[in-house]
Amino acid sequence: MKKLSWAIFLALILNSCQDVERMERPKDLIPQDKMVEVLTELSLLHGARSYNKKLLQEKGIAPYPYLMEKYGIDSTQLVQSNNYYAENYREYNDIYERVKQRLELLLKEYDSLREIEERERDSLRTLERDSLDLPIDSLQQDSLQRRLPGPISRKLNSFKIQDSVVQKSIR
Repeated sequence: MKKLSWAIFLALILNSCQDVERMERPKDLIPQDKMVEVLTELSLLHGARSYNKKLLQEKGIAPYPYLMEKYGIDSTQLVQSNNYYAENYREYNDIYERVKQRLELLLKEYDSLREIEERERDSLRTLERDSLDLPIDSLQQDSLQRRLPGPISRKLNSFKIQDSVVQKSIR
């Protein structure tokens, strides 16, 4: 009896796995290249929203309507396209690899711009320092430290103190 119940259980499991329905290709499927752009922008918007949501609200920027308007898509189209590509693992993986590459490229561009801005700020600081007409030492060295004498010897008997008043009457 146990063998028969195991056989029926196994047959039901195998039979249930056979009816996996695949989603049909949507009529308004977003092409892969455009999907890469949309997902890249979506990642940036998520990062901006996570970083400072209040600033986005103050500026009146609504991330999702902005994204939909910029790429001429609607939310239903985005969800259907995302679900379709998610069922097709290889295509979805290719899309996300390209998104990752674009984000890394944007990060390199941002870092290079930040380095340029830092160099400009450093050059402005140098100009400000030069415009004050102060010697370079005065900015880097303490003025009291330059006026102090050298160290004093602490050996015993290094100073001979002679009393100028000798009282002979006391002896």
